[in-house]
Order: sequence, then structure tokens, then C-alpha cells
Amino acid sequence: MQPDTTLVEPPKTTLSGVARVLVHAGKLQVKAAEDLVRQAREKKASFVSTVIAAGVVSASDLAHTLSSALAVPLLDLNAIDPQKLPANLLDTKLLQQYQIIALGRRGNRIFIGGADPTEQEVADRIKFATQLSPEWVIVEYDKLAKLLQISATSAAETLESIAGGDFEFDVTEEETAPAQEAAEVGEVEDAPIVRFLQKMLIDAINMRASDLHFEPYEYHYRVRFRVDGELREITQPPIAIKDKLASRIKVISRLDISEKRVPQDGRMKLKFGSKSIDFRISTLPTLFGEKIVIRILDSSSAKLGIEALGYEKIEKERLLTAIQRPYGMILVTGPTGSGKTVSLYTCLNILNQPGVNISTVEDPAEINLPGINQVNVNDKAGLSFAAALKSFLRQDPDVIMVGEIRDLETADIAIKAAQTGHMVMSTLHTNDAPTTLTRLLNMGVAPFNIASSVLLITAQRLARRLCENCKAPADYPHEALLRAGFKEEDLDGSWRPYRAVGCSGCNNGYRGRVGLYQVMPISEAIQRIILSEGTAMDIAEQARIEGVRDLRQAGLVKVRAGVTTLEEVLAATNA
Repeated sequence: MQPDTTLVEPPKTTLSGVARVLVHAGKLQVKAAEDLVRQAREKKASFVSTVIAAGVVSASDLAHTLSSALAVPLLDLNAIDPQKLPANLLDTKLLQQYQIIALGRRGNRIFIGGADPTEQEVADRIKFATQLSPEWVIVEYDKLAKLLQISATSAAETLESIAGGDFEFDVTEEETAPAQEAAEVGEVEDAPIVRFLQKMLIDAINMRASDLHFEPYEYHYRVRFRVDGELREITQPPIAIKDKLASRIKVISRLDISEKRVPQDGRMKLKFGSKSIDFRISTLPTLFGEKIVIRILDSSSAKLGIEALGYEKIEKERLLTAIQRPYGMILVTGPTGSGKTVSLYTCLNILNQPGVNISTVEDPAEINLPGINQVNVNDKAGLSFAAALKSFLRQDPDVIMVGEIRDLETADIAIKAAQTGHMVMSTLHTNDAPTTLTRLLNMGVAPFNIASSVLLITAQRLARRLCENCKAPADYPHEALLRAGFKEEDLDGSWRPYRAVGCSGCNNGYRGRVGLYQVMPISEAIQRIILSEGTAMDIAEQARIEGVRDLRQAGLVKVRAGVTTLEEVLAATNA
């Protein structure tokens, strides 16, 4: 008698995924499987976790059954070192949400460890997030859950250790209340995130940083501070915090936390002890998240007085004489971050008297000065530099400050204001004072308008200041000093240059910065060159004849005084 080889027909069912596999393998009855599917749906839990919790199938048995039925490799997580697993292939939130781990990458494939390889939604999310094809490896659910818990705890502890203890750092209520109500509290009030941001801001203030950079990359996240003009990496927190940290910063600076596709600008004011400090926020969408730069705006820097900025005696006298004139235009030029705003605010502070009406239009106003009417540019609302200037002229101003002259319309209105009895101050991005005049000509401003309105141009750079505690004499070759711009008679042995050494109280031998200034009054001779449409070289030569130091010569004066190093001056002036 021949044995019966007829295949047994599996029970008919509408089940799918892991439930169907377990029924076909004889591990579960159809009714029991359907009940478990319903329970999982009601609890909003995964089917695998519901099966394991019910105790009907062990985690080990489930993993082996799925591996055999689906022909998917099986991995024992006890056999691998969790520290050797690749970090940052997938976002931590995704790993925790779907209970999976990233095991590695080969070519355009990413290997995913999970207890349910039938979950198509997970595969689609991974493919979308990484642009890689996911390859499943089955792991036991209980071991996977334990590993994910350890990973989450480790990340939180790392963040806690970076953030340190709790401390008082209050956000002013008026700045945050509206945004706070609209925010998702769970996203922005995460205690480790709050403490981490507080610590970064306090560390930046203590280190006298001017900017904080929060930068997301594909596999890591870093924080850098700009201290004395130099960017320094401070820490690399877990990449999982990037979205929550961005949301927290946006909330306290009153930005839209749901908008991640376009840049945003905002500001916040924080109470640090008895002192309030303003911060300007700029967000920028990058390939791997939003880069955020926080600029520290210390209003005390605008109240230091002109002596603290580094002007030499003759330069200071020229500037003070010009700003006391009843009308005309003063221009401050230099690259971004060269201290133009502080110079302008210092001048405004000198002029800020009860009998003087001062109005400024900026993008945005960086430092709040009582007694000065400050306006922020709002291009969306139609409030441009030109529009604000037109309005100022109807506000009976004595002094007008324009944050930047960017176009011919703004330049024309500013010049007309300077010609009709107003003192106008503004900035331009040019290399030095002589090229500022040719820049205005290239904008389309008529030569006679420039000659009749511009009183003085200041070009400036910032160089790092030597630490007084550790600076030491330097031995530069005689020829190097001559090439740098010193004359033979300057090298008479009556002074010595200094070099940076470094100590516990400074940043690699430097502490603070000092300004290098080219202060060029517009004399009658320079006016004639402008009217004849002379070149920047013609203007520079006439300025030299009139005793105006260029930026390199201004820097060499600081080297001779032992204020900075020759290397700093060469890097700052690059001439």
C-alpha cells in the first residue's frame, strides 16, 4: 500500500504577515491569531510584542520559525558587541519607533535587524530615509528590546553628562509665551535637551564666544563656538538630539517649529544672573537637518567707548570730528564679522543725547539702545531699507543709521538725506576705504553726489589680541619684517615684536580682539579725483600723501605696540 502523499490544505484565513506564518507553521490556531491581531491593534502595539507578551510563542521559537519559513537569515544578538554596531546609519527615533537596529551597510544595501521582517512600512521608511535597499536579518525580540533600551539609556546619559547639572537660566516670559502655547511640549521640554542648550549658552558666554554653531551631518552632530574670531569644536552630542534641539531653540526664539524647509531668523533674550543677554538666531536647512547659528549680542560692547575699540589717536580724532558735523555721510566698511556694527553703535552712543533724534533701520537690529528709534527691515511686509529711509525723512531726524547700503535706491535716498541736513551713517562690504567710493560709482551713484555727501570712510578688520600674561618676544627675520611692510628706520632695535604662547587664561596665546582701522576723510583733493572719475588707486595714493594709514600699516602699528602678532596682521589684511 502506497503512503498518502497528499498535502494537507492549511486552514483558510485572512491573516497576513507574522500571524499567517505562525498559523501555517502550526504554532497558533486561526482564532487565537485573530484575537492577538485585534489586541495588538487596540493597544497600538506590534503583533510580535503582543504574541511574546501573551506567552503563546517564545521569542526564540518565533525567530527560528520566521527564519525557516521566510528564508531570512537569523542572528543571535548575544554573539555581537553592541559597541561595534554602526552608529548613525538610521535616526534613533526611527529605531525606537519600529524596534529595529542597523547592522551595517554594503554598497547600496543596508542590513536591518528586526523581529518582524514582514513589516513593509518599515522597509519603505528606511528606503526613503537612507535611499538604500533594506535587507532583513531576523533577531530575537527580547534580546532586541533589551539592546534598544540600553542604547536609549546610553544616549540619554551621554547627553546628561554633557549638560551637567541643572542651573538657573530663565527665558523672559514675554519672549516665549506665544510660541510655547503652540509648541509640542514633548518635543521641546525634554529635560536633557533643555539643560544641554543652557550649558552650551553659558559655556559660550564664559568663553567670550561671539557665535554658536549647531551643525548636523550624515553620521554625526557637532557644536562649535567662535572665540576671538576662531571656530573651535566644543562637543559632538548624539545625533538623535538634532530635531528636538532645533525645536527648543525655535520655541524660545519665537520661530515656526513646523517650518523646516526655508531659513528663519529670530532672537531671544535670556536672563543670566542679574544680566540680560540678547541672542540672534539663524536657521538654515541643510542636507541632514537644520544648521542653527546663535550670535551673542552683548549690548555692553556698544558702550565700551571709542578708546576700547583700538583706534589710534589720529584716527580717533578724525572719526570724532566727522560725527560731530551737522550733516553728511560716514561709511564703515569691511567683511562680515569685522566689527562694523559695534563701531557704528559706539558712534551713535556718543551722539545719543536728549536733544538729538536718532533713527536706525537694520536687518535685524542687533543691540537694543535706549533713546534710539530702531526699525527692523521686513521685506515680506514691504519695509525695505529704502522704504524705512523715506519714512525717516518725515520723522524729523538728526541722525540716521542704515544697516547696509545694498542697492542704488537705498544709496540715493541716503545721499539725499545727507545732502539735506542729516547725519547719515551706514556700512558697505568693500575691501578698503578707497574701493568704497568706486563701489558707489559702480552702483550707479553720480560722482558729484558722492563728492558732496561723503565725509569720511572707515575700513576695518579684527585681529586677535595677545594675552598679556603669556606673550613672549619673537625673533622674526629682518627680511620678513621688511616684506611685511616695516621700513628700515622702523627696525632700529627700540622695540621687539611678540608671539603667542598660550596659558590657562587665554585661547592659544590670544585673548580678545583689537580693531585695525583705515580712517580716510574725504578731502578736497579726493573730491576732485572722484569728480574726475579717478580710480581707487588714485584715491589710495592721495590718501597716502595725506597721511592716511592703510589696513596693513595700521596693523603694523599694533605689532610694534605689542598688541598683536605679525601673523595675525598678515592674515587679517592679506595685502
